[in-house]
Amino acid sequence: MPQSFRIALVQPMSHKPPEDEKNVADAVRYVEQAAAQGAQFVAFPESYPGPWRMPAHFDPTGALVDAAKRCGVYVQYGTLEPIDEKARTAHNLLMLARPGGGAPGKYRRTHPPGPWIYTGGGLWEFQYVAGDEFPVFETPYAQVGLAMCSEVYMPEVPRALALRGAELIFLPGGADKRKLWTTWRQLIWARAIENLAIVITTQNLFDASERGLAMVATPEEVIFESTKPGLFVVDVDLDRVRDLRGQRDQVSSSRENGAKAGVLSQWQRPEMYEKFFPKEAAR
Repeated sequence: MPQSFRIALVQPMSHKPPEDEKNVADAVRYVEQAAAQGAQFVAFPESYPGPWRMPAHFDPTGALVDAAKRCGVYVQYGTLEPIDEKARTAHNLLMLARPGGGAPGKYRRTHPPGPWIYTGGGLWEFQYVAGDEFPVFETPYAQVGLAMCSEVYMPEVPRALALRGAELIFLPGGADKRKLWTTWRQLIWARAIENLAIVITTQNLFDASERGLAMVATPEEVIFESTKPGLFVVDVDLDRVRDLRGQRDQVSSSRENGAKAGVLSQWQRPEMYEKFFPKEAAR
């Protein structure tokens, strides 16, 4: 499995609903530009290219599956999975279109419980239904996990992916973080540190005054970040991640390692999991 590869992070100036269908053509152009710059993965924000509301009036999947196959890249993008048009219920999705074509990988947002999180706002408007699975997708470059937006505040979500083998975790955000920006940035890196993974995020921008959050964090450093709109190509290497995952933590480890090795294996105590959240407390 190749250990070095290239990721294109797209932090677009996005079209708001009801103009969000215009994002599809923009997304295809970004995929083409990323492929021309040698990217193996393209990362888009949460809900990009859309739709953002129910009832859903378009589906970007055909266009992005075609672009991924035609350009020979993996494309992580966001959309909705309608459940009941009349009730306006839907899963919020992150998808992974593949260079080989076929049905894309799918993650249904799992946290928090619905439906309040996507109602009453100026962008999203649907009755969110939470998913309950943590799929991990095998690629020739890395084991890939998907999570989204404020799930960064739920360490259980990236940990579930890492324990299932994810080395590369896409965790795109939705819109301007406002006063959450600083803690959000810290948590992106924290999720990389505690899971010995590479974590990638980006977000939508709707106005030149907004501050973006495009980042690539490894366990030991943030290797890229930008608040500006654009397409950014970043070379990443999984050799160090795999090295840290294969090590056992020792008293002298802090002399060589900038992150704690062994946190996915050596430090685990599965016999205590029920004590973390006892069944009695869940009732």
